[in-house]
Amino acid sequence: MCGIVGTATARGGVSANAICQMRDTLRHRGPDQAGVWLSREQTVGLGHQRLSILDLSEAGRQPMVSSSGQHQIVFNGEIYNYRELREQLRSKGHTFRTGTDTEVILAAYETWGDVCVDHFVGMFMFAIYDDQRHRVFIARDRAGEKPLFFSHRNGGLTFSSELKALLANPEQPRRIDLEALDQYLAFGYVAGERCLLAGVQKLPPAHALAYDINRDELRVWRYWSLPDPCSETDGDIDLLADELEHLLGDAVQRQLVADVPIGILLSGGTDSSLITALAAQHSTRPVRTFTIVFPDHPAYDEGPYAKIVARHFGTDHLELEAEPASVDLLPTLARQYDEPIADSSMVPTYLVSRLVRNHCTVALGGDGADELFGGYKLYQVVQAQQLVRAWLPRPIRSLIGSLAARLPIGVRGRSYAMTLSASPLEAVASTGIYLDRTSRTRLVPALRSLTGPRAERHRFDAASHGGSILQQLTLADFHSYLPDDILVKVDRASMLASLEMRAPFLDHRIIEFAYGRVPDKLRATVRNRKVLLRHLGGRLLPPELDLTRKQGFSIPLTAWFKGAWGARMSEILSGAMPGLFEPRVVSELIGLQRKGLSNSQRLYSLVMLELWRREYDVGMPA
Repeated sequence: MCGIVGTATARGGVSANAICQMRDTLRHRGPDQAGVWLSREQTVGLGHQRLSILDLSEAGRQPMVSSSGQHQIVFNGEIYNYRELREQLRSKGHTFRTGTDTEVILAAYETWGDVCVDHFVGMFMFAIYDDQRHRVFIARDRAGEKPLFFSHRNGGLTFSSELKALLANPEQPRRIDLEALDQYLAFGYVAGERCLLAGVQKLPPAHALAYDINRDELRVWRYWSLPDPCSETDGDIDLLADELEHLLGDAVQRQLVADVPIGILLSGGTDSSLITALAAQHSTRPVRTFTIVFPDHPAYDEGPYAKIVARHFGTDHLELEAEPASVDLLPTLARQYDEPIADSSMVPTYLVSRLVRNHCTVALGGDGADELFGGYKLYQVVQAQQLVRAWLPRPIRSLIGSLAARLPIGVRGRSYAMTLSASPLEAVASTGIYLDRTSRTRLVPALRSLTGPRAERHRFDAASHGGSILQQLTLADFHSYLPDDILVKVDRASMLASLEMRAPFLDHRIIEFAYGRVPDKLRATVRNRKVLLRHLGGRLLPPELDLTRKQGFSIPLTAWFKGAWGARMSEILSGAMPGLFEPRVVSELIGLQRKGLSNSQRLYSLVMLELWRREYDVGMPA
């Protein structure tokens, strides 16, 4: 894994020093090598921090020039089918000097142009400067595993893997975007192309960008889309399990390729256990597996389940003991998550990454399986709510919804009751929100000035392409929660420890299979979750392993709030910037939490926002 930065402008005057200042903020993403390149006219500058994974020699250094000399690339990610592509491109006359996938991307671009992305299986974010056309071409992988922020202003384009690199420029404006803030307070993340920092955008997953330097013209387009949702109501579970086993086995085998030590994060749950099973099938030596144990919190300890799997497959298994998580870690995480997210599982994710990095450079995990194959309990709850909605007359549902809206924030079941009166699609758009629209406006009065669509619209638009309510939910999660929360959490936490995380379930062929081929009843129903995955697990995994268990990767935040964490979080919020939060509403949330209501995650979201604002000196709109 790596970090990339770049600047392009027809005005010229791009400085190597400025590129290096941006690049050096990303040293954690690639501590092995650093590179910088400027065009002859100083209209383009590229910078790169390298975490060496393939071809560890100097030949793999970036920025890398193509064999023709016409193209320069900086690349973050892995192309898992690079070997097959290299042979295909050799047959077309290309020669290769290195064993890297980076050089394969360059040759693919020279052969196929912008549609080269259609040939790649992998996670990637790369930028290519095309000297002949005097343009920059950038592409992001289909699921959004690798990030890119960019700013198009003052006649130029600047981009980077993390927002902090753009903030290395003292001229970068530092004001909050109110529409993005509305999203953050609703979901705990900023969705799609928006960024919490005004004037900055994110390149969405499965999108490409072309910047014409001479004309100062920017074009962004989607190059890949999910297939139409499966219209079948039934399916042969054994045939589909056969197909999934083949696809996942191929993805795991490809992702076990590296020139550095590699391991698997094994929780003992269905997802990571299936990856371990298939890795054991495709590896010629014992697979290395790692499990994190939390001695002070036995309810969060998955060590015994992981041991069952490790013993069954004969893995080289290691239990790593997580250190106690201090509240003093929060400013460090706020600095790293330079566009904040409110997911408190970033804390154990970082602690795990730091421990695993002592033993390997690459680790495989189970991310994506829940969104693809129906793993969240919420999928059962909302389907059950649909039955209740059909049974209760609309006037009664409206009454329940209006009464629920008057309840204090943090009362369990409040959101469920409020969405009973909404349409199914509106309910999907509002699932899992931290603060409803009225509460957000009470907390941040500046949001009253918003006149356009509010936060829920992003999930609404994504969900609207689904037929059933389950399809709507999983589509909304794939296009928002997965790339903008889960994958951000994993990327920033692992990269802070210079660990590359890979996700076999997010091979785009598996994504297309899950959404286009698997009927609802084999994903999630009112009674069951992960039906197809657990069926496959019944074939491949130890019979004594409990496949119905679901232990999320989390921390006991509610319990911690009663101690040092709560005191420190309250202190941070009491010193929040005037004009950001309404102090009376913050005090109300803290008071309700202390009375036993469920507001710890909401308060955590506000703390991370305020710490981020302090770290990067960001203010409200003028």
